[in-house]
Amino acid sequence: MKIHEYQAKGILGQYNVPVPRGEVAFTADEAEVAAKNLGGSVVVKAQIHAGGRGKGGGVKIARDAAEAAEIARKMLGMKLVTHQTGPEGRIVQRLLVEETLPIERELYLGIVLDRGQGKPVFMASAAGGMEIEEVAAKTPELILKEAFDPGMGLQPFQARKLAFGIGVPAASVNAAAAAMGALARAYVAMDCSLAEINPFILTKDGKVYALDAKINFDDSALYRHKELLDLRDLNEEDPLEVEASRFGINYIKLDGTVGCMVNGAGLAMATMDIIKYAGGSPANFLDVGGGASAEQVKNAFRILLSDTHVKAVLINIFGGILRCDTLANGVLAAARDLSISAPIVVRMEGTNVELGRQILRESGFNFTVADGMRDAAEKVVRLAAR
Repeated sequence: MKIHEYQAKGILGQYNVPVPRGEVAFTADEAEVAAKNLGGSVVVKAQIHAGGRGKGGGVKIARDAAEAAEIARKMLGMKLVTHQTGPEGRIVQRLLVEETLPIERELYLGIVLDRGQGKPVFMASAAGGMEIEEVAAKTPELILKEAFDPGMGLQPFQARKLAFGIGVPAASVNAAAAAMGALARAYVAMDCSLAEINPFILTKDGKVYALDAKINFDDSALYRHKELLDLRDLNEEDPLEVEASRFGINYIKLDGTVGCMVNGAGLAMATMDIIKYAGGSPANFLDVGGGASAEQVKNAFRILLSDTHVKAVLINIFGGILRCDTLANGVLAAARDLSISAPIVVRMEGTNVELGRQILRESGFNFTVADGMRDAAEKVVRLAAR
């Protein structure tokens, strides 16, 4: 789950990561009041779940409260397009109004899980303010890394090593190291999958601040943090993905034309790969799960076909817990209720497979039953190209 910058800074502030003073605003009047509260000169920042906001016109400096209100009027409701939103962009519905600070240097701090080591890895770089992916590709030597045990946290000597390594002056090292330790504590305590500060700044008077903040949470751990669910902004998520989450369906929208309905994440990934191998492009990742009911299959089908880019559908099921006849009945219910016109290719193996195939053959609908994954992929790609 993703959250906005102002929400991330609220959480980091609770763990003693230094953050600038700021207030969220949903209207121009609220932005004006916030600017007055903060002393006049402020930064007005669009709040969307994407990076690159400054380049897209989503970050502006206001000299006084009146200018902050004028910027807010123009920014609220605008379609903000960045390299992360794609051409469709995002509509700005809230702003962060924040105090300006005398920036001396911009640095980078971030934490992700290294699955190879089985530990979180703290990354720091002197190349703050830049896209970390670009830094990693062009100058990887600028990224310093320290793995740490979640139970022990980032050790003070590791934090000081990173701080000196990215050129923090000796007078500011203790403050920078304390902020790093606090960021690591927040990452572990809140079950984050990503915690990033870019830029992490040094000010002209030697202080350190998280000038920006990005936090993603591990969805599988949200049951431990029910309070975080209130931070979810459904306007920033794909409507089909939101709908799928209501039914416990794992769905991610992609940009292809072949809709995929599969049970099991590994099989879903393999299905997308073989569609690409056959010359097509998957329109989604959709895992109905091992124990899906006929009703859940029907809802998955409805969500999948709500994507107007889907030209053909591949159903690829290994019937273990989810029996093939249950799948077939769910597909038929969806076909009857949704007036499906897109061609459907079905590949199924496992429990009650012959019964499932019989249900489809006798349904009266134009299903294509495939013999194996390669045959299924080739057939669905041809149908999608018509």
